Amino acid sequence: MHVVVLGAGYAGVTLTRKLEASLPPEATLTLVDESDTHLVQHEVHRVIRRPSITDTIEVPLESLFDRAEIVTGRIEDVDTDTNSVVLDSGETLEYDYAGLCLGAETAFYDLPGIEAHGVPLKSVSDAERVRQQALDAIDSGEQSTFVVGGAGLSGVQVAGELATLAEEEDAADRIDVILLEQLASVAPAFPEAFQQAVADELTERDIEIRTETAVSEATESTIETRHESTGETHSINSNLFVWTGGIGGSAAMAGDRPVVQSDLRLTKSTFALGDAAKIVDADGEAVPASASAAIRSANVAAKNISQLVEWELSDREGFEPRLKQFRFDVPGWIVSVGDGAIAQVGPKVVTGTAAKALKASVGAGYLSSVRAIRQATELVGEELNA
Repeated sequence: MHVVVLGAGYAGVTLTRKLEASLPPEATLTLVDESDTHLVQHEVHRVIRRPSITDTIEVPLESLFDRAEIVTGRIEDVDTDTNSVVLDSGETLEYDYAGLCLGAETAFYDLPGIEAHGVPLKSVSDAERVRQQALDAIDSGEQSTFVVGGAGLSGVQVAGELATLAEEEDAADRIDVILLEQLASVAPAFPEAFQQAVADELTERDIEIRTETAVSEATESTIETRHESTGETHSINSNLFVWTGGIGGSAAMAGDRPVVQSDLRLTKSTFALGDAAKIVDADGEAVPASASAAIRSANVAAKNISQLVEWELSDREGFEPRLKQFRFDVPGWIVSVGDGAIAQVGPKVVTGTAAKALKASVGAGYLSSVRAIRQATELVGEELNA
């Protein structure tokens, strides 16, 4: 019995760790990813100001597992009808059960010039590119404008890092940071009190927020926008354009993020979880793409896969086991804005030192849960001193 986990993001690493503990010894377990490290994605924005954090947020996969075989290769195609995976090496892996944890890619929506001129933020190299372009503009000594497209949590964090970098380089008086959002508020998928606190923090750092503003086109030096209510168009001269405005499925899934219900089952033998899927939970609610959702969905998928493997190995005695249902219940949300942070715990919004401590503890708690103890300790120091 062969179980394969495809992707080593939050969902994939958590799922593999759980399966190592719960799968029967007769089952074999394989984790496939194009990188040999696990990236702590929610901290990538920190590289814009603190490149040294890279060693903390890239964790060697071999240090995280005892039982799983790790295969390094890019996944070219996943055929859920034949239970097969094709790698860029030409190798084909067959599976009995799989966890599809390929995450999401940046979506550019075929908008003219966005992919060519907008830097995404999905990797350390992306963050390093943003940093270098920002420093080049700062070092020029001229008035410059940094534009961030998309005011979800990623966009908010990038804008905060850029504004704080300009301040640290004594260039805040000649660097304008503009944050664009097509919807009516920043952090639009989150509670209203959290949205307002985030907006206040951004404004306090002199970051200009333009909501109901859609990006329509980009060139090397300009961003064209359209106001959603008035239809008015504007052109922004830009020295740096970061695009965090949407997500799509991986190339191996032809850009698709399939819809799965609360048991996370895509087919009888394939489960889709984390950002790789659009999950509808047990309450009928759409689950937001986030690290917390990926980790929690992995816990449910591990239990369901393990139950099914045990049932098959017992020659399918009795009815198929009743699968666990995923209900997304998160205690709150946290986002960093430069050297500050905002957290919502239940109905209460927290800012300042308390929010920074919460963010550090959440990140360290995750790393500790996957056995990256050194990185957990280092991350606390990096967060508290950000």
